[in-house]
Amino acid sequence: MNPMKPLLFSLLLAIPASVLWTGCGTPARRIESGGRESITTVGHIDTQDFITAAEASVNKLLASGALDKVANPPAVLAVSVVRNDTGHQFDTDLLTKKIRVKLNTSGKALTTTTMGVGGKAEDPLAKGLQSEREFLEDKKVTRAPDFSLSGKILETRASAGNVKQSTFSFQLSLTDNRGLALWEGEEEITKQGSRATVGF
Repeated sequence: MNPMKPLLFSLLLAIPASVLWTGCGTPARRIESGGRESITTVGHIDTQDFITAAEASVNKLLASGALDKVANPPAVLAVSVVRNDTGHQFDTDLLTKKIRVKLNTSGKALTTTTMGVGGKAEDPLAKGLQSEREFLEDKKVTRAPDFSLSGKILETRASAGNVKQSTFSFQLSLTDNRGLALWEGEEEITKQGSRATVGF
């Protein structure tokens, strides 16, 4: 028997498992959502893209003054359909929820959760309580929305050699209760590269 084998075996046992696993992957940790350490992909919409699009869209909408054109401010806003016309599956609430939060905290608009497309309420309990109150008080207390917000998300791709490019267009329309579009906005986010990266 080779006398070196037991010695080598003993040395291997003495090496901590963490050393053996070094380089096999990046340990999981929490980072700031949408921050500089977030992963950026070329062909997909990342968290930071939704954050950027929502902030830019709301800032432009507020600056337009469209939400100020109501008799009883703040304006009441209903969120309609925001269509995903990209080649990827994701919930468009990743965009609309961020827009709603910013609008609600702006003081310029309040969003309703008891009205939705096809009569489907986002919050069925709130809708039920609202209907019960109207029945008991024998009068309509619901304020009709002043505006609805709709839109779609589009994707355009291009490539040159191994470099890929994706442009995501976030298109939004604010329509009043007469059916007139009082404001329309579009935010484009273009990303280019040959692979996903961290920190950009």
